[in-house]
Amino acid sequence: MRVGYADAVDAFKVDDLPALPPGPHDVVVEIGASGICHSDHSVLAGEMPFALPLVLGHELAGTVVETGPEVTRVRVGDRVIGATKPACGHCWWCVRGHPYLCSEGVRLWNTPRYALDGDRAVPLFCGLGSFAEASTVHELSVVPVRSDLPFEQLAIMGCAVATGAGAVFNTAKVRPGDEVAVVGLGGVGLAVVQAAALAGAARIVAIDPVPAKRLLALELGATDALDAAPGEELVGRVQELTGGRGVDVSFEAAGRVDTITSAYRMARRAGTVVTVGAPDSASRLDLGGWEAVSSGKRLTGSIAGETHADRDLPTLVRLAETGRLDVGRLVTHRIGLSADDILTSFDDHEGIRTVITP
Repeated sequence: MRVGYADAVDAFKVDDLPALPPGPHDVVVEIGASGICHSDHSVLAGEMPFALPLVLGHELAGTVVETGPEVTRVRVGDRVIGATKPACGHCWWCVRGHPYLCSEGVRLWNTPRYALDGDRAVPLFCGLGSFAEASTVHELSVVPVRSDLPFEQLAIMGCAVATGAGAVFNTAKVRPGDEVAVVGLGGVGLAVVQAAALAGAARIVAIDPVPAKRLLALELGATDALDAAPGEELVGRVQELTGGRGVDVSFEAAGRVDTITSAYRMARRAGTVVTVGAPDSASRLDLGGWEAVSSGKRLTGSIAGETHADRDLPTLVRLAETGRLDVGRLVTHRIGLSADDILTSFDDHEGIRTVITP
């Protein structure tokens, strides 16, 4: 099977690897499209704690072409979206309302799917490994959808759209009239902008150094757009827009500790700060102890938008079908399954989402 995988830090290649046979609860998905996320690059760069080798890619959409004998969730011919956080429904986390923390998900992520050099097992990033012509995944890792939307749009639903919209709806629970700021306007950040608009936010301040991204944010629902000026200057500009208070909710979608700090300080007292991006695992966040206590702010991470895949993905698809979410404009580049093209896309800071269409 032709796949794109990281063999070691900064060592990426697209090659044929022998696929291991599907298990009784596995399905084989012919990949229709795969989005390229910053997290894929972070794994390759050694900035996220994943063991290598690993088949990259976790924004998957495609068609089921084979199922194991005990599969019940999908059938051959179903169109599916990859669930980056599969949930079993019965573990400690699932029954307490946190399916995105499912204990079973860790095992599924680590399941070997290919063999390298004869004896090295190769699992899939997020249990999906969508940089491939086809992928063998557990049935819990896919959600069937009855939709005629293009595969490139369905693919980015699984991470970019679900993570951004989920941060708004599930984590922050933005309310009508809230004022919010969004730092970082990639696929996730622009999904935050659109979801905040759907939630009724009165002011949405979109922040990014790229002018084209700021313009798109305004077209997708932002009320204000700011360049990513450094530190206190940016915080002051956000406060000026909000009567000196700061926003009710700030979202950090750039994946850097300096922008997390800015997002924290642009939130009002007793406001909410949601970290959505994934910074280098070795980085450290530096906030003053008194500042953290006296501000009364809530700082929280949003893991994959706290998404319940079976509930949320079909909902997001319906919103896209009716035009309430403009997913098509988030796809700015299309490439084939080529190592050179994928590596080039990792260095593109001007586009929104690059999609592989094998």
